[in-house]
Amino acid sequence: MNVPYHRDVLGATLTLVGPKAGATDGDPIESILELSDGGRVSTGIWACTPGSFPSAREGYSEVMTFVAGDATITDDDGTEHPITAGTTIVLNDGWRGRWTIRETVRKVYVIVQSG
Repeated sequence: MNVPYHRDVLGATLTLVGPKAGATDGDPIESILELSDGGRVSTGIWACTPGSFPSAREGYSEVMTFVAGDATITDDDGTEHPITAGTTIVLNDGWRGRWTIRETVRKVYVIVQSG
């Protein structure tokens, strides 16, 4: 069985995805390293440079643990979640809001498809 494993989350080489779609401030650029994709569950490492953009979780939930950066994730109702290294947050299916990244963030994620 192939076990998803990466020994150095901060030093891992990520693949450039490009500019974050829908950015409303700055020029956020995202990068990713997919560790596993089992169909319903996927895991990986993601990073994004400073900027602000809308976001939504539609059809999936995501657990994220941040290892670097400074940001705020704001729910559509205005609730703010400060993000720094060590923060863990769960965004459930149906979540909508905005990311504001001040210092490049890097996270480990688990995405679980709904259904």
